[in-house]
Amino acid sequence: MPVVIRMKRTGRRHRPCYRISVADSRKARDGRVIETIGLYDPIAPKVEDRLTLESERALHWLKEGAKPSETVITALKQVGLWSELPVKKTRKRTGRKKKTATRARKVEAKKVRAERKEVRRAERKSQKPTAEASS
Repeated sequence: MPVVIRMKRTGRRHRPCYRISVADSRKARDGRVIETIGLYDPIAPKVEDRLTLESERALHWLKEGAKPSETVITALKQVGLWSELPVKKTRKRTGRKKKTATRARKVEAKKVRAERKEVRRAERKSQKPTAEASS
């Protein structure tokens, strides 16, 4: 089951409030959640009341493989949890840099199209009557 950590909008019109929740990615944004782990109130008068987060639960879900949304990543950075996570090793993808015959053919075709385009532009400029010639 693909699990995500995202914000669920609550509150009324022109007065948003968001619950930071763990949910199945196939469910609707404001739909059923697995667990609510925090609250974000962007209009709270006190800065310290704007973001509350259960850090243990957030770390638990992140270690289990839940993917946070971009906004939740920002919130985790504010709390200081994002730096605590172990950094995954990136795998080496050697095939990406290899020059293949197909890629060379595409690059060559692109050069040919650009040259033909320049020739057509030059022909149009030479055929275009100038203001001095018509008067």
